[in-house]
Amino acid sequence: MKKKNINHKKYKFTYIKATLGTLFLGVLFLKGYTPFEQTGENFFHIRVNGRDAGTLGDKARIGELLLQARKNVAALSDELVFMETNVEITGEEVLWGETDREEDVVRKMEEALKSSVRETMHRSYTLKINEYTINLASMEEVRQLLQAALDKYGNDGTFAVELKGEEEREFSVLTASVADTRHQGGEDWHSGLESGVSGFFTGITGEPETVERQDFSDYELGIQTMDFAEDVEIVEVYLPESQLTPLEEAVNLVIMEQETPSIYEVVAGDTLSEIAIRVNIPMETIIAMNDSLEDENSMLHIGDELLITVPEPELSVTRVEEEYYEEIYDADVIYIENDSWYTTDTVVRQQPSAGFRKVIADVSYVNDKEVGRELLKEEVVMEAVAKIVERGTKIPPTYIKPISGGRQSSGFGRRNAPTRGASSYHKGIDWATPTGTAVYASCGGTVSKAGWGSGYGYVVYIEHEDGRQTRYGHLSKVLVSVGQKVKQGERIALSGNTGVSTGPHVHFEILINGVQVDPLKYLD
Repeated sequence: MKKKNINHKKYKFTYIKATLGTLFLGVLFLKGYTPFEQTGENFFHIRVNGRDAGTLGDKARIGELLLQARKNVAALSDELVFMETNVEITGEEVLWGETDREEDVVRKMEEALKSSVRETMHRSYTLKINEYTINLASMEEVRQLLQAALDKYGNDGTFAVELKGEEEREFSVLTASVADTRHQGGEDWHSGLESGVSGFFTGITGEPETVERQDFSDYELGIQTMDFAEDVEIVEVYLPESQLTPLEEAVNLVIMEQETPSIYEVVAGDTLSEIAIRVNIPMETIIAMNDSLEDENSMLHIGDELLITVPEPELSVTRVEEEYYEEIYDADVIYIENDSWYTTDTVVRQQPSAGFRKVIADVSYVNDKEVGRELLKEEVVMEAVAKIVERGTKIPPTYIKPISGGRQSSGFGRRNAPTRGASSYHKGIDWATPTGTAVYASCGGTVSKAGWGSGYGYVVYIEHEDGRQTRYGHLSKVLVSVGQKVKQGERIALSGNTGVSTGPHVHFEILINGVQVDPLKYLD
């Protein structure tokens, strides 16, 4: 009996050992379980962007799987995708635990990343015109915009946009020019655009034949050449949709005229009215834009710079058009130079007569503004008679204020008589100044009167080479004599209060052909 109990305990102990061994082996080899090892954290909970992404037993694999998930999300779009990636890993040490399959972890990571896509960067194209840039969604839109710039000026499809790659550039850059499709041998010029940035058009090959043209019918009228006036570059970029400009808006911004500030430099012979006509801006607008101008009579000097606003597009187009027209024309004026006359002296020796002619010309334009004209063929129906003008070459003398300082006390023209015996129409300019102030010759010449002059008091008259005369009145002392030659700025008298006068001052006149004029209009 005792032996039987001993065997029973032996069998029971063996059974327990076998069971425990079987359980240990099962835990060790069962898929999805991590064996217990006292090596620290061996069971990791993963959260991506606040969402549960599963558990893994290998922490190093988490980063690899996250990278795979990001690639998978990015591969879903042809665009450049930006997404939030916030990973939280919580580790613990466990005896055993059930982990997720790696493919399930990757799937959950993808779902978390998709829900947090921050921004999608679209494959786009930046069009650069000198310093001006605009962003478009596709190369086709770039082509349409540039082609619209050409078609604006009557292009009938003969001229097309041509893009060429810049091999020496570090980045993929295309430059735009204009190709004449008549000389492309039937090649499909669209193919360069459709292939994206890496493609480009085949350039013009061969030289056009030179045809001798003798009659008007031999000329092929219309646009002969077209090109962009500015440097145009296209660069492939990735941009958010908010930075892209719709095609219709882009066309308006780039090829429609915008108000562009510009500078006009005054040249000899310019007047405000002529400048207004030349730049096609109202004279009132030019005056309002320039503080140096008071009104339409403001003095202009050679070299003065005037601010003007010229309507110009961001992208300008140059072209040459062959045109036929009939016109009334004038022959060039013929000038006869006379070295003994002043430049202000001219005499017409022969009156002109207009002629009539038929013309074919190459007319050069920048946008709609004509910048040049070359006559190719001319048939004169009626010859024009030239205008012949004799003109002087001598520079006329100048006039300066006859005193230093002083206060203008009376201007030229109608006034209330300041004292008994004074004229109500003032024929000169008065400057109030203390008696004894030096009076200078306004211009060099010959003294024709020096002494008492009735209402003028003591007076000096000077005759000048240009036929004008200056008078200086109400003097206290005369320092020159009749017949004496004086230079401009030479002292001729002292100011005073003689004659019909209301106080110490200098009265100054300029006479042209014996008639007094406003001196202020002639003083330099």
